[in-house]
Amino acid sequence: MVELLAPAGSREAFVAAVESGANAVYLAGSKFGARTYASNFDEDGLKETVREAHLRHVRIHVAVNTILEDGELAELAAYLRFLDALDVDAVLVQDLGVARVAREIVPHLPLHASTQMTVHSLEGVQALARLGFSRIVLARELSIKEIRHICANTDVEIEIFMHGALCVCYSGQCLMSSMIGGRSGNRGRCAQPCRLPYTLVDEHGEDVLGDGAGDFLLSPRDLNTIDVLPELIDAGVASLKIEGRMKRPEYVATVVGTYRKALDAYETGKAYRADEKAHDRLAQIFNRDFTTAYLVSRPGKAMMSDRRPNNRGLLVGRVTAYDRASCLVSVKLAKPLFVGDQVDFWVKVGGRVAATVTKLTGLRGETLAEGMAGDVVTFEIPSAVREHDRVFKVYDAKLMAEAKQRCASGAPIRRVAVDCEVSAQLGDPLTIRMVDADGNVGEGRTAFIAEAARKRPLTEETVRRQVERLGTTIFSLRSFSCTLGEAVMVPMSEINEARRRAVAALEAARIARMKPAEGHYSESVPHARRKPENPSHLMVAVATLDAAKAALDAGADGILFGGESYSHHVITEEAYRSAWKFAQEHGARIDFNTPRIVRDCHQKALENLLHAFAAFPPAAIHVHNIGTLSLVRRMTDMPIHADYSLISYNQKTLQFLKEYGAAEATLSPELTLAQIGELADKSPIPLTAIVHGRLELMVSEYCVTGSFLGGAGNRACSQPCTRGRYALKDRKDMLFPLAMDQFCHMHILNSKCLSMLPFVRKLRHLGIRTLRIEGKALSEAEITRLVRAYRHAERLPEELDATQLAWVHEQEGKDITRGHYFRGVL
Repeated sequence: MVELLAPAGSREAFVAAVESGANAVYLAGSKFGARTYASNFDEDGLKETVREAHLRHVRIHVAVNTILEDGELAELAAYLRFLDALDVDAVLVQDLGVARVAREIVPHLPLHASTQMTVHSLEGVQALARLGFSRIVLARELSIKEIRHICANTDVEIEIFMHGALCVCYSGQCLMSSMIGGRSGNRGRCAQPCRLPYTLVDEHGEDVLGDGAGDFLLSPRDLNTIDVLPELIDAGVASLKIEGRMKRPEYVATVVGTYRKALDAYETGKAYRADEKAHDRLAQIFNRDFTTAYLVSRPGKAMMSDRRPNNRGLLVGRVTAYDRASCLVSVKLAKPLFVGDQVDFWVKVGGRVAATVTKLTGLRGETLAEGMAGDVVTFEIPSAVREHDRVFKVYDAKLMAEAKQRCASGAPIRRVAVDCEVSAQLGDPLTIRMVDADGNVGEGRTAFIAEAARKRPLTEETVRRQVERLGTTIFSLRSFSCTLGEAVMVPMSEINEARRRAVAALEAARIARMKPAEGHYSESVPHARRKPENPSHLMVAVATLDAAKAALDAGADGILFGGESYSHHVITEEAYRSAWKFAQEHGARIDFNTPRIVRDCHQKALENLLHAFAAFPPAAIHVHNIGTLSLVRRMTDMPIHADYSLISYNQKTLQFLKEYGAAEATLSPELTLAQIGELADKSPIPLTAIVHGRLELMVSEYCVTGSFLGGAGNRACSQPCTRGRYALKDRKDMLFPLAMDQFCHMHILNSKCLSMLPFVRKLRHLGIRTLRIEGKALSEAEITRLVRAYRHAERLPEELDATQLAWVHEQEGKDITRGHYFRGVL
């Protein structure tokens, strides 16, 4: 049976999930979870929650899925030991360093790979399986076909998201929140910049969409798979996950309950078809409109909620009349409307009008408690609307009341049925034996020895009344049998105590049965690998031969060639070979850069390049995800460089990377100079820091230009990106350039150019071997000027005088940022 996995950001949401039919719940403690702003659970709350869940045979997965700094590692170790002692069913991690700590101190605690790990290929799944991960949460960009392929070729459990909010960026690859507002998504504090308004402009700054699109060009609709559940189950997934640890308990209750009913219908062999009521419940509780994302097709702009980034509600009718004098509106209903409901009118002029229905009348002026589909109803609203304006119900009083019942923390709604046998014979204790449907047994006996009754002997009815008083326990009496000796007597208090003992024993048996299966780590012994023969000091990342020549002619020690092309052209073996020969002529180092995202359909082309490297070997191959790291490790003995997408943020991650075969690593752009210095002192491998260029803030399967200008989703994209340059302009008129690569991924670049030109000597002093200029978004002339400037800066002292500072500022220009080198992230 496929697992229905529910979110819980609070105690009330946990109760809602369990009462509504979740098989498992994922949540977080007060630290290290990727939803820091949820209520979450303290240690006492976690203890009680795990106990209650295991009584119900509901599994608990604890999110420890943020990137950690070195100063947090000791606290992490203590926390993991605490979770292990609680017998949680799994921990969910993003940071490879966190996984390494878990392997060291709690080796039997099952590990799940968070979607923040950006696992999007079979190679990545198999790599993590070999490392001992028992479950992988796949990237949300995969299709059902790709998911089916992965499930068919691995024994590890596969989990996918099936409902809730979507990230427009590949999860784990987003720097937009931290670079704009200092709140890191990788540290659990995403500020959701994707839900803000943007304008698509051309290279002249002109709006190219006008009224043809809304303002929220990066805001996806919510995922909804109620209509494709059979395909998801048949694909072989182990777990279907609902997103929503920031959502209120009523949302959890409604969404879990709706999917539970659908899954039960499918699993009992009934012909599956989600009915209108299921669709309405999911839309009513919260929606930004719905999409199946990439599961079925590539939907283009149909995946986006560009007109509204928040809850739309459920369309319930249209305005038929409005009386200005009385402020009464008449609405022809398409869906039911109840007193207490809240509605939004989407007016043609002036935005929206919100109202709570306090009194509802019919056509003849009669007072109604509810209006049904087809009725015309009248009620008061605060502002004017017009005929034909749409009416959306954003709060359903009846649905919310129903959902709130499941969020209460009192007596359970969904109970576990038990069969009970009672026996009392003269000279023996009274015995109560309870058995649940799973065969767990609990038995309780009285301390009192049954004796002959003087007045009122026990009757079956009397005993049953005491036994079925199960109160706030999770049990309910399904069957009852009683064997009583002739005219025996046992005090009621003793019977009650025996019942409590039987319940406690049955609870203990149920909890013991939920002890998680032990995780298993295979040894990650690296292949014998070479180290780069010529250490680099100033490296420039490029994707064209002209840019490579500009960098090397200007004096760069090496180039990082390949990866994603910002000009949409394919990087061929011939192009790499030409760059390799040019580097050899200059006595310079050349590294090869693999793409950040390597889907299964793209892997063969990369494998062909790796084979070709035998004749033209790079000094190192840069990898950006665990799948590509595994592939390069498996196919070659060439030096591997773990690039910044693998998020080297702490010493444990660097140790893991070394053990796995990496010879070098590029540090996370979210680190400060102080953190970099501490890491460099301890690092087992040489380190690179990115010092200049427009950093990538997002990489996305969704392309705003292709979707809104190129017709993507309805037909083959006409590739407007090849005919012009575009950017997103935010509310503060900042421009974020867009680059579309050879795989049609959209890369959003920072509005400001990172520059650490005044601090070159400082970085060298901290122990950073290689400084890297991100040159793919720069012209050849800019690359030439910057390489020469950084070469000159290397000869300057750490403390610059006024003349030197003036020169530095002239070279940098005005539109620059120091990134996180001095401000860090939250």
